[in-house]
Formats: sequence, structure tokens, C-alpha cells
Amino acid sequence: MIEHAYLTPVAGPEIASGHLVIENGRIAALGAGPGPDLPAARRLDATGCLVTPGLVNTHHHLYQWATQGLYQDASLFEWLTGLYRLWARMDAEIVHDTAAAGLGWLALSGCTTSSDHLYLFPKGRGDLFAAEVRAAREIGLRFHPCRGSMDRGRSAGGLPPDEVVEDREEVLTRTLETIAEYHDPSFESMLRVAVAPCSPFSVTADLMIESAALARRSGVRLHTHLAETLDEEEHCRAQMGCTPVEYADKLGWLGPDVWLAHAVHLRDTDIRRIAETGTGIAHCPSSNARLGAGIARVTDLLAAGATIGLGVDGAASSELTSLAGEMRQALLFQRAVRGPRALTARQALELATVGGARNLGREREIGTLEPGKLADIAVWRVDGFRAAVADPVCALVFGPRPPLVRLLVGGRTVVADGELRTAAQDVVGRAGALAHRRLRRFEQEGR
Repeated sequence: MIEHAYLTPVAGPEIASGHLVIENGRIAALGAGPGPDLPAARRLDATGCLVTPGLVNTHHHLYQWATQGLYQDASLFEWLTGLYRLWARMDAEIVHDTAAAGLGWLALSGCTTSSDHLYLFPKGRGDLFAAEVRAAREIGLRFHPCRGSMDRGRSAGGLPPDEVVEDREEVLTRTLETIAEYHDPSFESMLRVAVAPCSPFSVTADLMIESAALARRSGVRLHTHLAETLDEEEHCRAQMGCTPVEYADKLGWLGPDVWLAHAVHLRDTDIRRIAETGTGIAHCPSSNARLGAGIARVTDLLAAGATIGLGVDGAASSELTSLAGEMRQALLFQRAVRGPRALTARQALELATVGGARNLGREREIGTLEPGKLADIAVWRVDGFRAAVADPVCALVFGPRPPLVRLLVGGRTVVADGELRTAAQDVVGRAGALAHRRLRRFEQEGR
């Protein structure tokens, strides 16, 4: 039982001083005032704290933890071209250690559910997908890994080097095997798989179409990058004769089972089409700014009724970015271009919680504090210096990330008093740093 807290359910009115009861991994009750008399309950005194749903990260590339701080002043295409030669050398050990570090970092920023987009599978480097699944189980977050793919290498007019692309039939076979082995559609699932060809400039139209059909036959969701940069739009127009959103539409890649990463460069007609098809968007403000890609039209998308969640994107394009910090970035960027009413603190919190849950198809289970939902909960300390901000939600979104008192996933403690409790925090951090050194050594040795 969490008591004496400021509760922000996201769905329903806020409670200035209230309680929340968790039983068997789900929210049993919440309300104003002291909690009920439950002698056997473990109690958390949350005086001076804000309680929110756990945050949901809807776009990431965990393996990129090993290549942070490189190509600091590059555009997206320059950055990708430089980093592919490094990523081609990653193995299962590097993927495990970077995934553990990245997910641990997310947990420390209030995240209870994360997706990941893994689309490189260098041959002879071990089972990379299994490695990141193992890391997620160790850290204890709900995990939505996306089995990505690329089949259009440089020799076929694509961006990635040929050594990191796969044959189309191989992709489809491996994707089916991955879904069969790992996807759990249950209400309390800790692991769900999505199908995720990388992007229009690294995947053939045939693979996009067949991947969508495979996903829909298998009952899983679809994810890809789209409309991230002006370079991409020019590339798409030159090679496909249309804009990225029009291309996705032609391929059957818009719909309520699809969420798209970035969607920075959209026309009004694109926004209307995204909204009317129920397609979700993963907004990644820090990465978009770091790569000079632009600012997504979040205000316009919301006004049109589109579903938007937040993503930190890969660590190599948003070094050490926290998911909580993306709420602030999203709010400030929209206000910078559209004025001070463009996005509110509570709208930013909605993007980070129920918006992300909708992207992943889990709004019935997570994203709000309601009886019957899974007990994925963040408890933030907003007293002390932060108490000078009268509104606790404003303190969370407008200011630097508050200390995390507790992070619960299905009622299980993952973070307590700012420390990871499911794994040795220092060990996880060191392993993530060593993965970078190991990858650079592979590069120097040519293996």
C-alpha cells in the first residue's frame, strides 16, 4: 500500500493526498485519504511524493549503448554510414551487456515498459535477439523487442553495407521463429514481439509487404522508422516517386497495429492520414535534435486525434537520455515553435504513459492508474527544493528528473531509493562501458 501521496492517475482526477493498494501484481484500489485497514499490507509512506503510471518507451536501439559519443556533429545518413562498420562487429555478449545497461538506465528514469528495435544481425555473432531478451528478464522491465530486418544493402541502392543485410526469405523464417519462441499475448505479459523492417531506405518493398502480412497473420504489431529527415524524403521521392507516408500507405503500413518512429517531416495530408488510420507515432525529441532532423509536429498530430508516445531512441543518437527527460524535451520543443500553450505538462505525461501504452497495444493493461490494471508504478520525490513548485506534475515535467523513490513492475520493486534492485547496478554499468571498448577492439583487429 502506497500512502500519503499525490496521485496522478492520468485517467481520472488527481488526488492531492491519497493511497493506492496493490494485490497480486495489479492495482486493487486507489482513493483519497488514508488507505483501508489491511494489517498484512506492506506500507510505503509516500509523503512528499508524486505517484504516476510507469513510463513507456516506444522506440530504442539498445545495442547503440556501445557507440555513444561518436559522430557528434553528423547528420543521420553520415552518422549511420560511419557507425554501420562498428555495429557489424557486435556479438551476443555485447548486445546482452548493452541491453542490460540501457534497460537499467531506463528503469532509473521511471520506465516500466520498453520496446527495442534490433534490425542488425551480423552472421556468426551468436543469437543477438535471445541476448537482449535475457537482459530484459534480468532487469525486470516489460519488454517489447522488435525483430527488425534489412535486405537492401549498398549494392542494391540502400544505405547499409551488404554484410549487415539478410536475405528476404531468411528474414521471414527467422521472424516467424522469433514470434513462436518469445511472443506472449497474455494480459500480464512481460514479453511481446513486434515485426520491424528498418526503414524505406534499407528494406525492399517486397519485404515490407510480406512482413506486414506475416505480422497480421501472427497477431503481432508492426514498427518501422519513417519520415525522420529531409534526406529520407528526397531519397524516397527519387526512388519511390512519393513521400514516405504515401509509400507506407501503398505498402499497407498504416493502421491501428502500426507505430512509426519519428515522423518529423509530415504534410497536413500525412497527418490526416495517420490519424484516420489509427497509426501510432513514437516521438523522439532528443535524438531528432541531436541529429539535426527537426521537430515533429506533435501539436498538430494530437489535434488531429493521432496516437503519440515517447521514445529515447538509440543511445548513440541521444547519449544517456532519460525517458522522464523526454517529457520535458517534448514540451519545450513544441512551445519553442508553437507558443506556450502548444503542449501542457499533463499532455507530456500522457505521451510518456498512456500514449506509449497505446502504441504498443497495451492501453487496457498499463499506462494509467486504475483498478484492475497492472501495478506498473513510479513514485517520484517532489519535496525539498522541488516543493517550491506548487504543482507536482509541473515539477516532474518542467524541471530536472526528480529522485525515484520506487519503481514497481507488476508490483515488484525494480528501483528503490534511486538504485536498481533487480541487478547489481555498478556491475551493469561497467559491463555497458566495457562493451564499447570490446567493440572498438574488434574494429581495430578487423574481426
